[in-house]
Amino acid sequence: MIDRRLTVLRMLAEKGTVTATAQALSYTPSAVSHQLKTLSEDVGVALVEQRGRTLRFTAAG
Repeated sequence: MIDRRLTVLRMLAEKGTVTATAQALSYTPSAVSHQLKTLSEDVGVALVEQRGRTLRFTAAG
């Protein structure tokens, strides 16, 4: 089974924003943010970084 958090990460790459990702997956924006945070914690490296209201992928992401 593919981890849902990887699906969220992939969709963020496609859609570009947390809001669009949430809409595409029928999640709330806070649920998307939480999924990204827990995935980063589990792999031990930041996958995205927040700059103001914008998320950007890190080199690891």
